[in-house]
Amino acid sequence: EAVKWYKKAAEQGHATAQCNLGICYEFGKGVERNYAEAVKWYKKAAEQGDARAQCNLGECYEFGKGVERNYTEAVKWVRKSALQGYARAEDKLGYFYNKGMGVTRDVFEATKWLRKSANQGWDNGQYNLGVCYEKGEGVAKSLYEAKKWYQKAAAQGHQKAKDALKKLG
Repeated sequence: EAVKWYKKAAEQGHATAQCNLGICYEFGKGVERNYAEAVKWYKKAAEQGDARAQCNLGECYEFGKGVERNYTEAVKWVRKSALQGYARAEDKLGYFYNKGMGVTRDVFEATKWLRKSANQGWDNGQYNLGVCYEKGEGVAKSLYEAKKWYQKAAAQGHQKAKDALKKLG
């Protein structure tokens, strides 16, 4: 039933509905899973500036869902979302910089974006920032800071953060 209404609004150009319809197609919620259809709706919403759709479209390019895998395109869309302050995209952009995926590897740029995400309370951003502190990548190595960020993520149920805390003792 929700899909019916999303589709009605999406066809009238409503960006949030377009993004929601894309999610339905990506995950097979109320419709058969169809990545190409998901990309179509994400793109429509993303081009209207919807930050969530931009991030989702970037992830489709990252993983090759409904489009050919293309890290440069992934970064392009994720960056647009991150620049709007979307925490999941900030985390993802930090990840791309840390790994050198679609961009030149830059640990300082990575930690800049991860910190933005972490400060908004995004658990994966907090975990990834903790990893940077634990390894001393883009920041001075600090197990105190690593633990602090792991604890914030773990408090939200982030399993990798819980595991990292156990490992650090």
